Parts: sequence; structure tokens; C-alpha cells
Amino acid sequence: MVAFLWPFVRMLALVGTAPIFGEPTVPRKLKVSIAALLAITLGPALPAMPDVPVVSFGGLWIIVQQVLIGAAIGFTMRMVFAAVLAAGEYVGLQMGLSFASFFDPMAGGTTMVVGRLLHMLAMLIFLALDCHLLLVEALAASFHALPVADAPLAAKGWLLLVNGGAQIFASGFMLALPLITALLTLNLAMGILNRASPQFSIFAVGFPLTLLAGVGMLQLLMPQLGAFLAPRFAGALTSVMELTQALRP
Repeated sequence: MVAFLWPFVRMLALVGTAPIFGEPTVPRKLKVSIAALLAITLGPALPAMPDVPVVSFGGLWIIVQQVLIGAAIGFTMRMVFAAVLAAGEYVGLQMGLSFASFFDPMAGGTTMVVGRLLHMLAMLIFLALDCHLLLVEALAASFHALPVADAPLAAKGWLLLVNGGAQIFASGFMLALPLITALLTLNLAMGILNRASPQFSIFAVGFPLTLLAGVGMLQLLMPQLGAFLAPRFAGALTSVMELTQALRP
């Protein structure tokens, strides 16, 4: 039971927070089934579990640790998708689509249409690159880098996770930078035109022109999305291994 329970807890925490697996649209029973299947499949290849009774303070502490480790791995991978959503927010504001938002159950709040579109494309690229399989491989490797034990986790691992959150804004801004630059240049040109010709109605022409230019720039951005996200996914998988190494006491 111990050989199944503790790996299952870590895997369930990962499945509940990781991209694709942890989306709110995925039924909870399916998430539990996926975690149980992973625990049964990977269990024989995992290191030996500590000789600690499940019904004890040490057993409870191990369960809490496995939840934290699995959630940390899932959040590390989800940071890439958070950067894509941030880029969609930046782009939507520049295009004047801040009003075109709706409640997104996957994000747990109101999301702009552009951000939702980029998020869906990022999930398709995630699946096309087999990153979900690489994530399972990284999960199995985490049991060797950070075995199940009742020793406390190192604090530098959590610091590494917090510092990784800063990359959300940097990556999102880098993804949206070409479109933001083009739209700011267009707005500057319309401002100069309005000063040169005051009878020119900037409000009547500016919004449809900005929206049209934004759609055109999005068409140019879409083919480059895979080339932009592939190294980010690879970096996130590398960060998972660094995180498990840093959490090791």
C-alpha cells in the first residue's frame, strides 16, 4: 500500500496542476484515474519507499510533502501557459479588445479573446511536441532525484520556483513585443496625422484601423508561435529537474 500511496499522491498533485491534465474541463474522476494508472505503471521502477507507517505523523508529513512536490512541478510547467495568457492580454489591450472578454473556466477568471486563442494554440503545440509524455518522464525521474522521505524539503527549491514566476511577464512581453511595437507605431502615425489635419476623425478611423492591423499582425505571429514556445517548454522541463534537485535536503 505504501509503494502505491505516496507516489500516487505526488502524481495526483501533478495531474491536478499540470497543463492539459489539470484543466477544469477534465473530470475529477479522470484525473484520479490517470494518477492511479501512472502510480501502477511507474511504481515497480521507483526507488524503495521509506519504512514509515502511513497512519503516523511521519506518514502524514510525507503525504504533505508529496502534494507540495507534485504541485510545484505542475506549476513550473504551467508558467509557460501563463506567459502566453499574459501576451494575449497585452495584445488585446493594444488592439482595443479589452471589452472582448469572457469568463474562462480554465483560467479561473475573465480572459480576453486573444489570450484564450493563444492559450488554445499553446496547448495544441504542447501536445504536438509530446511535452505531455516528457512531463511524465520528468515526473518519474523526480522520484530518483528527490526520493520519497520524511526529511524536510530545502528552502532554496521554493525560492527557485518563485524566481521562475518573473519569467511569466518577460516571456509574455517578448511574445507580444512585435505586435505591440507595430500598433504603437500606427497609433503614433495617427496622432501625427490628427495634429496635421484636425478635421480628421481619429476616433472614427483609428479603432477599425488598429483592429485590422492587429489581426494582420496576429496572422504573421501565428506561424512563429511554435518556434517561440518549443524552447520555453524545453526550459520548463529543465527547470523541473533543477527544482527537484534544489528541493532535496
